[in-house]
Amino acid sequence: MPLLSPFTIFVSMIQVHSYESLGTYDGPGLRLVVFLQGCNFRCLYCANPDTIAVEGGTPTPGDEILRMALNERPFFGKKGGITFSGGEPTLQAEQLVPLCQRLKEAGIHICIDTNGSILTDSVRELFRLADLILLDIKEFDPEHHRCITGRSNQTALATASFLEETQKPFWLRYVLVPGYTDFEADIRSLGEHFAGYEQLKRVEILPYHTLGRHKYEPLGLTYPLEGVKENTPEQLQKARQLFSEYFKEVYIN
Repeated sequence: MPLLSPFTIFVSMIQVHSYESLGTYDGPGLRLVVFLQGCNFRCLYCANPDTIAVEGGTPTPGDEILRMALNERPFFGKKGGITFSGGEPTLQAEQLVPLCQRLKEAGIHICIDTNGSILTDSVRELFRLADLILLDIKEFDPEHHRCITGRSNQTALATASFLEETQKPFWLRYVLVPGYTDFEADIRSLGEHFAGYEQLKRVEILPYHTLGRHKYEPLGLTYPLEGVKENTPEQLQKARQLFSEYFKEVYIN
């Protein structure tokens, strides 16, 4: 199939919240990060509560995002590309598939940053098209996970199994929240569960922060973790040491 020109038009309307050009935290290299609208989790520490509602965002033709990626491609280098984040991008998997097909034809590296909670046929196809999945495991203990997100973690673990079975590389991302996700027993259980996964290429510890706290009041919401302090360097290093007992590539992002 011939490479599409930057002006190829196709119908695929995607609800976009915002963009970040030349991002360095959401996948390898420099990346165009597309934050999508809508999320099915209700994480207590959510830094982007304005992305949760499915209603909202800007309806954006897929060809516009393709043009943006092609325009920024000279800056991507050998490792960079485009990352779809959110919100939860798999809520729009059906719309993303045709766009990712064209991004792939253009030779642009694709990352999907997901909580892993949706595993439909469209999501499976989206994962097959992507080059790398950033899988956010919120907590390994089922009850602790439900407390943090309001949802079960069973599908997220099934998503990890699917990625392993289909030989799709993924990174595991873990937000370290004092008193909520820093339990040693839970981290060890997670390590034991994933230790044999060959497609798990990297573990990223994401320090808890309150940078999104100011967004809650304008939305008429109360910040759920008021009073929870950010990680100390000692807490972060302790978590890194724990993860390093099970995985070779462990980073504090």
